[in-house]
Amino acid sequence: MSAIDPIQLAQSLIRCPSVTPADAGAIGVMADALESLGFTCHRMSSDERGGPAIANLYARLGEVRPNFAFAGHTDVVPVGDGAAWGGDPFSGELKDGLLHGRGAADMKGALAAMVAAISRYLAAHGRPDGSISLMITGDEEGKSLNGTRSILDWMRARGETVDACVLGEPTNPDRLGTTIKIGRRGSMTGYLTVKGTQGHVAYPHLADNPLPRLVRLLTALTELKLDGGNAHFDPSNLEIVSIDVGNPASNVIPAKGAAIFNIRFNDSYDSAALDALVRGALDATDGGYELEFEITGESFLTPPGSLAKIVQEAVATATGTTPSYSTTGGTSDARFIHHHCPVVEFGLVGQTMHKVDEQVAVADVLALTEIYEGVMERYFATN
Repeated sequence: MSAIDPIQLAQSLIRCPSVTPADAGAIGVMADALESLGFTCHRMSSDERGGPAIANLYARLGEVRPNFAFAGHTDVVPVGDGAAWGGDPFSGELKDGLLHGRGAADMKGALAAMVAAISRYLAAHGRPDGSISLMITGDEEGKSLNGTRSILDWMRARGETVDACVLGEPTNPDRLGTTIKIGRRGSMTGYLTVKGTQGHVAYPHLADNPLPRLVRLLTALTELKLDGGNAHFDPSNLEIVSIDVGNPASNVIPAKGAAIFNIRFNDSYDSAALDALVRGALDATDGGYELEFEITGESFLTPPGSLAKIVQEAVATATGTTPSYSTTGGTSDARFIHHHCPVVEFGLVGQTMHKVDEQVAVADVLALTEIYEGVMERYFATN
């Protein structure tokens, strides 16, 4: 069994322009590499929750527990202004010790490190007393309707159980080895609408201006006290992100006004409690509004335990830095996985993710390969 080069594999993945929901061959690249290591690969196309069909992959080596899993995504965000890039965004170019291209940091470099780490582990130790699996989706950067959730549904229907999972999102802000994610805040978006009656500004008594009411309601939201955070989470926050009247005329009272706000919340709440809290504040301020919520994900925490310690030790050994535990950042697919098993997140440096000229240090991809190998060694030695 030949060792897999993580840099060459990362280049092959980057050269697949897999902008959500396109697969562009990325799942096939992963499956081919894993099948060469003896994995049984199940490729699936999922569209049961609406939206476009998404290419997903579940791969497993072994048939018994414990089943240790890596998880990640092959899809990437759009390149934006392609002319602003220093080269082809999907070239996978190596230059000055850096791997360039969309997805290099988020998270094709980490996917390649996972596969390369598995090849090294198998070469050194043979098959473990247990199983190694990978859950790879093409729908993390999109609406996450038919990605990891569909893989987990498929696994549940087949009786597949995962005992522990490491998700390869780019967790480190500026230097590899500093941060492990053990949870994430929840996210919910509110769509607030206030309706009135359109009319001429010179005859306000013939109209009903909705905007003063909208202003009062938004003021109530900005003054709403949520919480001060806790040992593992930053404070919850509510941010108004859009106010839209759609009125280009200065002499017309508009018929309605709308606003959008987002709440990032810790485990002091769930989305139902925040829904009630927000509506209570709005009801106490003014009536006559419409409000709808879209829930992106609930907050969750994997309390620091054996899995987090294993990852922490592997990172410290490879980098000389003991990483801290964090729950900062946006949402990730760990919000689905944590219902099934303990999950922690550790990946590359995220400074350039989603930016023009996304890049990652070759040395970091090699170090991450060593870290993932160390995680497997420690996990199977203690389980």
